[in-house]
Amino acid sequence: MRTQLENQMKRMAALASVMVVAVAEAMAQDKQAATARHIVVSIPDRKLAIMKGDTVVKVYPTAVGAPASPTPAGSYTVVERLTDPTWYGPGQIVAPGKNNPLGPRWIGLSLAGYGIHGTNNPGSIGHNASHGCIRMRNQDVKELFEMVAVGDSVELVGERTPELAKIFGTDTLTQSVTVKSQSQTQE
Repeated sequence: MRTQLENQMKRMAALASVMVVAVAEAMAQDKQAATARHIVVSIPDRKLAIMKGDTVVKVYPTAVGAPASPTPAGSYTVVERLTDPTWYGPGQIVAPGKNNPLGPRWIGLSLAGYGIHGTNNPGSIGHNASHGCIRMRNQDVKELFEMVAVGDSVELVGERTPELAKIFGTDTLTQSVTVKSQSQTQE
C-alpha cells in the first residue's frame, strides 16, 4: 500500500511539474506576442513605423496610393520577402536594377499584388503616388527588410487616430493642414 501511495504521489508531482511548464510556456508566448514586431502605416501621414510591442523602433517616410489607386486600409501579414525582385507590369517586364519600379526589395502582403517596396522614383516619397503599394526609399526598404519576417502583421490605417498620433506625432497632421490652408488661400 505504501508503494502504491508513493507511485500516486510521484504521478501527481510529475503532472504538477508538466502543468507548471505548460503555464510558463503559455506566459512566455503571451509575452512574445505582446512584444512581437509589426508594421503600422499611416496612409494620411504617408509614414511607416516598425514596432516592437508598443515601442516604435523606427519611422520611415513613404509614398502611398494615388487617388485613382488608393492604398487599401486593413490588417494584413507579410507573406513574402524578395531581394532584387522582377517587376511584371501590363505588357512589360523589368528585371532587377536601377529602372525597376520595385527597387531592391519586395515585402509582399497577404493582399495579393500589394506590398512594401523600394522605388526607381525617390521623388514620389511623401506623396500619394503609387498604385496602392507602400513605396520607400531604397536604403530604407533594405533596412526594413532586415527587420521583418514572414508572418509579421501589417496595419494599413486610412484615417488619423489618437493611436497614430502617439506613433507618428501630431506635427505631421498640423503641417498638412497648414500647407493645405496656405494653398487654398493662394487660389
